[in-house]
Amino acid sequence: MTYEELSNSGFVFALDIGTRSVVGILGKKENDKINIEYIAVEFHQKRVMYNGQIHDIDGVTEIVRKVKTNLEEKAQCSLDQVSIAVAGRSLKTNKVTIDREIDSTKDIDKDLINSLEVEGLQKAQYELEKQGEEYTKYFCVGHTVVHYYINDGIITNPLGHKGNKIKLDILATFLPQIVVDSLYVVTSKLNLEVSYMTLEPIAAIEVAIPENARLLNLALVDIGAGTSDVAITKEGTVVAYGMTASAGDDITEEISRCYLLDFDTAENLKINLCKEKIQKFSDIVGIQYEIESEEILKKIESAIKKVAKLIASNIIEQNGKSPSAVFLIGGGSQIPYLNTFIAKELNLPEERVVVRGIETIKNTVLIKEPISGPEYITPIGILAKAVNNQELDFIEIYINGQRFKLFQTKKLKVKDALVLAGFNPRKLIPKRGKSINIILNDNNRTLYGEYGEVAEILINGKASNIESSIKDGDIIKVHPAEEGQPATYLLKDIVPLEDEIFINGESTLQVYNCTINNEKAEGDIIIKEDDHIQYCRIESIENLCSYMDVSYDEYIIKINDKIAPLDEKIRHNDYVSVEKKVFVNNLQEVEDNSKEQLRLTKESILVKCNDSLVEIPKKNGGVIFVDIFDYIDFDRSAVQGKLVLLLNGHDANYTDFIETGDEIRVYWDN
Repeated sequence: MTYEELSNSGFVFALDIGTRSVVGILGKKENDKINIEYIAVEFHQKRVMYNGQIHDIDGVTEIVRKVKTNLEEKAQCSLDQVSIAVAGRSLKTNKVTIDREIDSTKDIDKDLINSLEVEGLQKAQYELEKQGEEYTKYFCVGHTVVHYYINDGIITNPLGHKGNKIKLDILATFLPQIVVDSLYVVTSKLNLEVSYMTLEPIAAIEVAIPENARLLNLALVDIGAGTSDVAITKEGTVVAYGMTASAGDDITEEISRCYLLDFDTAENLKINLCKEKIQKFSDIVGIQYEIESEEILKKIESAIKKVAKLIASNIIEQNGKSPSAVFLIGGGSQIPYLNTFIAKELNLPEERVVVRGIETIKNTVLIKEPISGPEYITPIGILAKAVNNQELDFIEIYINGQRFKLFQTKKLKVKDALVLAGFNPRKLIPKRGKSINIILNDNNRTLYGEYGEVAEILINGKASNIESSIKDGDIIKVHPAEEGQPATYLLKDIVPLEDEIFINGESTLQVYNCTINNEKAEGDIIIKEDDHIQYCRIESIENLCSYMDVSYDEYIIKINDKIAPLDEKIRHNDYVSVEKKVFVNNLQEVEDNSKEQLRLTKESILVKCNDSLVEIPKKNGGVIFVDIFDYIDFDRSAVQGKLVLLLNGHDANYTDFIETGDEIRVYWDN
């Protein structure tokens, strides 16, 4: 039977290439159950793998060949496709900080934040590759932004804010490309096409933790020979991975030291501790032992506690706290009392730290070959993931013509692909053209260039963006953003040369004495880097007096027919009247065009009230507003509405002082 015929019947070949052994399974899904038809297991005869990574490709290939041949003979078929998993213990985590100077005049948008995240992930990847003893390519399998900052201050969400600098701390998890590539080399040597690939913790969780339980905060620990791998679930998915270099071999080595045993004998004794109450063995000098298992466990208790403590510490490191429960799988999980000590370290009830064997897996049926134990969780998980196969955990895409593989623990987007491709994220954000720095009236000022064109992203020829989702086989093309035009300004673009006011009906430009680098300048002059621009502007009554070289005290000055104080602002198109106060025979006349000439002694003041000139004798302490009623015809005895008191166009009080030249209005407001 060919594999095509086998797969047409729903069968999947799942392969778990481990540090100590290789497990192959043939099975299929039928009536919502995983049916396991055949299993083949082979152990490595020498150290061809370390911590889940292949070191001797030919050595591993031969063991996989034996497993493949065994299954082919049992199923009377030819296998040419396989589902595999990448070791979680190969994961690397790196935390980096990335910052960028930004345009303080522009809101922080999603594109800028995404670009910064991509840059942070690439920095984390670069640092990992730089730290390696030899060149190792990594790709990201997940990341979390720990903190955002604007101008060095922490902020929850920078979107829509402004600032001079944005910064973020990012925690990223990576998988060495060599781990994936070496698996592909082994399978290709055996003419096996990889039809499905996942990550070992993801595969294990598929069967060890039911889907409806993954919303809970749980920890899965795969305790192998050299390492213990940690995966954390929350909100329906895997949110963190970890690894501690403490596992079953630590216990084996302790037994070896205590009883002078070679490693293989100590390993067999360790495995048998949970199976027999009495252990019989010989040490390297030939002494025979017959000891109770409990006695041996007491002697190696410190080593078991050490492994438990390191595993618990890594769980808390990845999760931030103790989870709700912990599931232990892998051959090392069977060490007696290990779950008890882990529970104690995590302050959890002992019943919440449990070993998960395949007998606990729901909807799994063993058809021909009985197996048991937690060491088979991962290979069965690979099979279950492959037969369910809603989405590939690894996808293959093309970016600007180059092929890449991505790990898919979440819905992947263009930005995830750009991290792997090493695309410079700064090329996604359009830059302003070159700016010009000038000095304007002794103040530094930057004239910004224009914004350029945004980056163009196409998925299968369709316009997309950095947040667009991607899938297996997508062809992505990215055209970098273009820089904007450099700053080009004329003098009239930055100095309001055309603004005018009307002084006694005559148009007058507000700006005068304009120079560039101490030379007189016109509006069409092009501004250059480091130009010193100086100009004067009539923007207040005080400026006007300076411009006209007059004394404010000698004139009555109005803006739009209202008497204006010295600090009153003058705006474009304002009408300004400037009338000189005339003195005749030491007496002052406010309006030389009045119909009657009113003469004053030095003991009087002259004001204008309701458009009429009024003379009021001076008093000790000064003349106040209420005194006006003694010299005008205004009846306050009969209230006819709200009484309005204005002094020089502003609300007045009875006790406000008045003096010559003031303009007063008094009336009832109905």
